[in-house]
Amino acid sequence: MSPPEQKETTVLDNNVKEGEIDIKQLALEGYYFEFPEKKYPKLPVFEHKDVGHLADPKKASLFDNATKVFDLTPNIGTEIHGIQLNQLTDQQKNDLGLLIAERGVVFFRDQKINPYEGKELGSYYGPLHIHNVGGHPPGLEEVLPIYYETFIAASQQISTPRNSLTKEPLMVGWHSDVSYELQPPGFTFLKIDILPGESGGDTIWSSGYAAYDRLSPELQKRIEGLEAVHSGKEQAAGAAAFGHTVRREDVEHIHPLVRTHPVTKLKALYVQPGFTRRIVGLNKHESDSLLQLLYDHIAGGYDFHVRFKWTEDTVAVWDNRVTSHVAIFDYLDSSEQRRHGWRITTQAERPYFDPESKSQKQVREEKRKQASV
Repeated sequence: MSPPEQKETTVLDNNVKEGEIDIKQLALEGYYFEFPEKKYPKLPVFEHKDVGHLADPKKASLFDNATKVFDLTPNIGTEIHGIQLNQLTDQQKNDLGLLIAERGVVFFRDQKINPYEGKELGSYYGPLHIHNVGGHPPGLEEVLPIYYETFIAASQQISTPRNSLTKEPLMVGWHSDVSYELQPPGFTFLKIDILPGESGGDTIWSSGYAAYDRLSPELQKRIEGLEAVHSGKEQAAGAAAFGHTVRREDVEHIHPLVRTHPVTKLKALYVQPGFTRRIVGLNKHESDSLLQLLYDHIAGGYDFHVRFKWTEDTVAVWDNRVTSHVAIFDYLDSSEQRRHGWRITTQAERPYFDPESKSQKQVREEKRKQASV
């Protein structure tokens, strides 16, 4: 179904300039996505230079200019107040890159940044990813809107949750953004600007560092060096079934189950049910059993999760290389059902495993020993 004819928008955000669209206003007026019939070649291979290598280990440019900085849990999640993402200096961007790599996800409330500025900020960290099937705002193909509400199925007279990519039945589960690409995302910037009432619509992130650490040493040894297939074929098939163009050929690549972060040099568990399909070299029974064990481990790892309650105009920035996340659709049965935002996703290096890399637990223990000397 084609998106409704766009109305003349009223600027809600003083940060939106003449000639730019206000996608929050579009969302308030209804479903606004464009699905162009445009095809793209395969994403080009590139050498990723992570700006976290240029950061100050103390991250003074960020911390000294913030009004408040605090960790939400010991293992994942930091919140920073008093910083506007659309005003960062290059050094602050570098320091932020390191902080995200270390903490997994960082939150900024009351942000004025708009999608045009989001594109500019994201491009500092790597090439911007264009989603293979997702709709986008007019003229903003690198921006993936997040738009959920409840559509009434007339034949059944029940509320059926649908998603904004394809309007197919909502898929709920842990995932790392488009991990099926050859060079999957490094960072995702997500701004939520419409919330479903006073409660509901939280997001949970899981730390890949701590998820690895919580496995027994024997299981850690068993999965190190193993590789798994990550696939976007199902996502593409679902979009095609609803008449949307699949922009690139079906995407499927092989990545390590444990990967090394290029900046922190730490090991992280890198599997999730969203796109991980099978383990190379194992039969189906073995692969399914081991993956299910790891999926259950991630979902049940409450001591390495952070659950975040959004406020309007909050931005979360996370490192897909060392986290997975899941949205909570607990608001779809309430009277206030619309949740909207937009995301920018940057590509990074091809996942790899360095046998010489260390675990987060190992590094922490080494630091404690040094401090006690």
